[in-house]
Amino acid sequence: MSIEVRSFRPSDAEQAASVWNSVVEEGDAFPQEETLTVPEAVEFFQSQSYTGVAADTDTGEVLGLYILHSNNIGRCGHIANCSYAVRPDVRGRHVGSLLVADSKETAREKGFRIIQFNAVVATNAPALALYRKMGFSQLGTVPGGFRTKDGRYEDIILHYIVL
Repeated sequence: MSIEVRSFRPSDAEQAASVWNSVVEEGDAFPQEETLTVPEAVEFFQSQSYTGVAADTDTGEVLGLYILHSNNIGRCGHIANCSYAVRPDVRGRHVGSLLVADSKETAREKGFRIIQFNAVVATNAPALALYRKMGFSQLGTVPGGFRTKDGRYEDIILHYIVL
């Protein structure tokens, strides 16, 4: 399988929404509780500073995606925030690494100086390992900052990287 990371296209919306919604429905990584319809997905993904899509170059299938946007406004507007989603059946095949690497480059190109993650759930071991491997530093922990789908509260760990 050959993978390219490219800009989101409206024609990706159905598959991209499916990938995004799978993470939302799992309820242990994203803060969102509502899934996206296809029209909502087009609007949501196009409203970001950038949405990158990891696609199989042979089949065109969307394997994962990321959103990139400002983490704040004004004097803190140079700090980006990203969220990543990988299709469950291709996790562990380095799609996430490709997305994170592309987001770092794209954020730099768009004039961001830092990427900050506000809420990496402490039980999300694959994400924690990936961010460490990709050079992110942990800022600190917010005890009980994330409510899981089953109602438990898990810690969240803030991360950043200077671009």
